[in-house]
Amino acid sequence: MDTLLSVDKEILASRVAEIQWCHSIDLGAGIVTPGISKTKHLSDAELPEMAGKSVLDIGAWDGLNAFLAEQKGASRVVALDHYAWGVDMARRNLYWAECTEKGVFPDYRKDETEFWNDSLPGKAGFDLAREALGSKVESYVGDFMKVSPEAIGSFDVVLFLGVLYHLREPLAALEHVRALTTGVAVIETSAVYLGKNDNDGLLRFYAGNELDGDYSNYFAPTASPLNGMATAAGFSRTEIKVGPPQLRRSARRAEHPVVYRLVLHAFA
Repeated sequence: MDTLLSVDKEILASRVAEIQWCHSIDLGAGIVTPGISKTKHLSDAELPEMAGKSVLDIGAWDGLNAFLAEQKGASRVVALDHYAWGVDMARRNLYWAECTEKGVFPDYRKDETEFWNDSLPGKAGFDLAREALGSKVESYVGDFMKVSPEAIGSFDVVLFLGVLYHLREPLAALEHVRALTTGVAVIETSAVYLGKNDNDGLLRFYAGNELDGDYSNYFAPTASPLNGMATAAGFSRTEIKVGPPQLRRSARRAEHPVVYRLVLHAFA
């Protein structure tokens, strides 16, 4: 099957330039999408074996991790998204800027009404990358919190990367992840290290846009409660792959929280 890259590199480069990308995806022949996200795909040491496995990528956006799973030999890959594909981010960001100027919190419910676009403008990057790569990754448009195993299936590996801290009900979210997982869920999230209080089962709550200037960032757990929540959600055991950063002794005693990215494997 011909891909866009094999047909015309210049046309592909032109189409890439028309899209606002979240992920930096290597499409080959020197064409890499100009993603704004600083988050890279996880390393081999941070991921489970995916060859021959079914994989679900929750919150796929441009599909970086879904395409990676396919390239690693997954037998079936489904990219699931709703918010990033359907919300008009440009209009939402203008609204957020107005709220910041007025000193008020945005109404998150506008995402599903005023800013929702049935043409799925945020899916353009995924669709173009899929075409360019000649990929067979499936796409599923749906609110993760409402999608059932009966509708989408269950999966050997579930990638839940960069999503948890955007959700208003983190324990319920992990229960949904568990319902879709037959093997292992990879949970990657913004987390916080609290020094001497790090094992006290605490989650830090962000009422506004304190975390990265993003009003949709709500929670940052310490490692301890994320383990506990995964167990409470029905996973049999957990394994931390990336934990709190290695800090100097003086920093470990500091009162100021240290934000980092935590990676946890949760087994069905």
